[in-house]
Amino acid sequence: MRRSTRRHSREAQATTSKCAIIPIAVAERLGYPSDQLDAIPAPSIDSFAGVGYYFDLAAITAGETVVDLGSGSGTDSFLAANQTGSDGHVIGIDITEAQLAKATRLATEHGFANVEFRNAHIEQLPLDSGSADLVISNGVINLSPDKAKVFAKAARVLRPGGRLAIADIVTATQLPEGVTCDAALWAACIGGAMQRDDYREAIEAAGFQLDDLKENDQYRFVSERADNATQKYGVKSISLLAIKR
Repeated sequence: MRRSTRRHSREAQATTSKCAIIPIAVAERLGYPSDQLDAIPAPSIDSFAGVGYYFDLAAITAGETVVDLGSGSGTDSFLAANQTGSDGHVIGIDITEAQLAKATRLATEHGFANVEFRNAHIEQLPLDSGSADLVISNGVINLSPDKAKVFAKAARVLRPGGRLAIADIVTATQLPEGVTCDAALWAACIGGAMQRDDYREAIEAAGFQLDDLKENDQYRFVSERADNATQKYGVKSISLLAIKR
């Protein structure tokens, strides 16, 4: 990967750990149940920036250990914590200090003792091998310049039979350099998006078997420039479930 592309990826991640901020109404439109959103700290939802819904695919059960890649201010981490219960454990991973501080404060203030947040890159997970039941992520992996490494690290921390449940952005066709080297389009979750078949192959090469995949037609890009790129290159939001072999 060109140095300029790596630089734009870092700039995009420094701008936000996820994509353009969207309101709670859009989170509900993506499929997040309103009663579940009501059961987590409201300020975490104010910073929610997901691109799809995948908790139906994740099927979290009580007592599980969940790792949230690109946890931001904690929306998905708190939702997972409520589903895995007091006997479970949720670990949010992010590199944005302000978001980590906010999520940690909210966990303390609202009594989420089964959640912790760690400052780390999603390509370098500070977790023991085989220590998790489920890895989740929403709109973040497209921001990584090394997606194959993200999937490999996710597979490493999962137990055999563990699950990867994510929502992310992919493309129908390979993006040209003019798009992949555009920091604004990286931040819009487009510049770093991987071609759909390549994305699937990277997941499978990491040791996963794809179990389910769906397109999230409810997701909309907020800028006209981003929307134009989506039309030209077939950019889509997807949610998927993969099982570690």
